[in-house]
Amino acid sequence: MANWSDPRPTAARYATGAGTRSDAYDAGLRSYMLSVYNYMASGVLLTGIVAMVFALSGAVGSLVDMQTGRMTALGWIVSLAPLGIVFAMSFGQAKMKTSTLQALFWGFALLMGMSLSTIFLVYTGTMIAQAFFATAAGFAGLSLYGYTTKKDLSGLGTFLIMGVIGLLVAMLLNAFIFQSGVMDLVISILGVLIFAGLTAYDTQKIKSMYDYVAGTDMMGKVVIMGALNLYLDFINMFLFLLRIMGSQRS
Repeated sequence: MANWSDPRPTAARYATGAGTRSDAYDAGLRSYMLSVYNYMASGVLLTGIVAMVFALSGAVGSLVDMQTGRMTALGWIVSLAPLGIVFAMSFGQAKMKTSTLQALFWGFALLMGMSLSTIFLVYTGTMIAQAFFATAAGFAGLSLYGYTTKKDLSGLGTFLIMGVIGLLVAMLLNAFIFQSGVMDLVISILGVLIFAGLTAYDTQKIKSMYDYVAGTDMMGKVVIMGALNLYLDFINMFLFLLRIMGSQRS
């Protein structure tokens, strides 16, 4: 983002002055945020549809060896490819066209659907649906808070990112060393809380970016990257919540 041109004078022209200019600014902000949410929701929908199709059609068997429970070579590729796309979008957004970012976003959502089809092998459809709708309700409330609150949430950013890193380290340690069910439950609870905080933080950050990109050709890129951030918050919160529900019913 540091490489973007600073369009603040343009944004200020809409934000100050007569009532009509303020109305134009508010309308532009609403349209901008609606675009972010539309992209994010469409990405989640695409992921869900692909996951269900893969699971119900039996194609998930190409990702996991049903006899050993281990991922196949294709399964590893499908699991790691979305991470590569996220890094490519994050570090290459300044040089990419908006259409390229759009294609990568949809490709990412598609691959995530293929990868997440494996959860149908572990959890029941009812459990997945309950976790999804609970996540959707929580996400909506947290994002609304981030959008409307006057409190500056920027101070939470570093703390939450450090929390994500710590979470990844704890997950690796538990997977390969401790293998503790109690620790897994604690990690899952912390995961829900961390990504809940990130949902509010990212929403406020995306909203604040409007002042910098209003009236510029950077808006399309910011919309897509904002949708990607919220998508990741939603999916991670959903997966950690699903693990909590699974541990309680196992």
